[in-house]
Amino acid sequence: MEERITGVMVYYYFVCKRKLWYFCNEINMETENENVILGKLLDENSYKKDDKHINIENVINIDFIREHRELHEVKKSRAIEEAGIWQVKYYLYYLKKKNVSGLKAKIDYPLIKKNIVVELTNEDEVRLKEIINEIKIIKNQILPPVFEKKRICSKCAYHDLCFI
Repeated sequence: MEERITGVMVYYYFVCKRKLWYFCNEINMETENENVILGKLLDENSYKKDDKHINIENVINIDFIREHRELHEVKKSRAIEEAGIWQVKYYLYYLKKKNVSGLKAKIDYPLIKKNIVVELTNEDEVRLKEIINEIKIIKNQILPPVFEKKRICSKCAYHDLCFI
């Protein structure tokens, strides 16, 4: 049986490997985090005309899909943009493996009224296979990866756990 790798895992892979390990091991600190709550409110109150949260096999959760086969991911800010880009590339990759092709993708930043187009290249597919393998390794480690202080740590839901 194929080990389940989700879009959130790909996102966390780029944000913080330690956060990824906590998430994979069902240590969840995000339900009370102010930044996570604000992000969910933004998501709920943006793009109300669109059908939202398209969950596919509990692996990817697309914020919404528009006409012309365009999937959208809503983000609060561009602070961790690379992570969001790879999350969306993973959505396109996952759907392509399920024989769904011809999709376009955008990341929307409603607070700054901007968006970026995301495409999946052959090189991205090769890199995603590597990322998936690395996620599996991190996921199956007995202990979390070594703590690395980053600029985003102060806003992270796992801050207290890492800094104890």
